[in-house]
Amino acid sequence: MYTERASRLTGAVVWTNTPSEAGAGRVLPDGCMDLLWHDGRLLVAGPDKRAYIAEGAPGLWAGVRFRPGTAPALLGVPAQELRDRRVALSELRPAAEARRFAARVNSAAEPASGLEELALRLAADAAPPDPRLRHLVTALDEGRPVAAAADELGLGARQLHRRSLTAFGYGPKTLARVLRLQRALGLARQGVPYAETAARAGFADQAHLARDVRQLAGMPLGELLGRG
Repeated sequence: MYTERASRLTGAVVWTNTPSEAGAGRVLPDGCMDLLWHDGRLLVAGPDKRAYIAEGAPGLWAGVRFRPGTAPALLGVPAQELRDRRVALSELRPAAEARRFAARVNSAAEPASGLEELALRLAADAAPPDPRLRHLVTALDEGRPVAAAADELGLGARQLHRRSLTAFGYGPKTLARVLRLQRALGLARQGVPYAETAARAGFADQAHLARDVRQLAGMPLGELLGRG
C-alpha cells in the first residue's frame, strides 16, 4: 500500500510503500529525485527520463520526494550524474557520514519520519535553491514554451540547458515533456475524457498524448490507468 503526505520541508513529499507481493513496480518520470530507505539502507533515486521498473521482494520502502531542482544542492551531486539510476547514499557522501545518517534514520520511530528529519538537516546545511529554477518549473508546469520561460529568466538557450542538466538531470524541453505527462495523468485519473485531457494538458491532440504516454510510461494510457 502506498501513502504520502506533505513534508515539513517546503515542496517535498514524504511517502511509504509496502508492496503486497514480489514483482516489478513502475515508477513514472516526474522531474523529481527521492531520498529512499529500504531494509536499513539509504539510497537516492535520480531523475528518470522513462518509466523505471523496480524489482524486488516485498518490504517497506520510505522516501522523501524533493521538489524538482532542489535535491542536487542537498546531496552535493549534479542531477545528470544520477539520471535513471538508484545509488547508495554512501556513493555520494563520505562513508562515515552516510553511516551516521543511516543510524539516525534506523533509530527513528518510523523510517519515514527519520528520513524527513535527515532531509531537513541536509536542507539547512545547503545553499538555498536558485529561485530562477523554481520559476522555470512553474512556467513549464503551466504549459508555457521553453523559449518564453528562458526569456522571462533572462537566460540564453545554452545557459538554461546547462543549468537544467545540473538541477533536473535533463534539458528544459525534456522537463516540460515530463511535467506535461504528469498534468495529463492527473486529469485522466479524475475521469476527464482523453481528448479533453490532451487539450487541457497541452498536447497537440489525443494521438500526441498517446505517443508520449507510450514513450515515457512504457504502456498505453488505458493500461496505465487500469482501464485496459
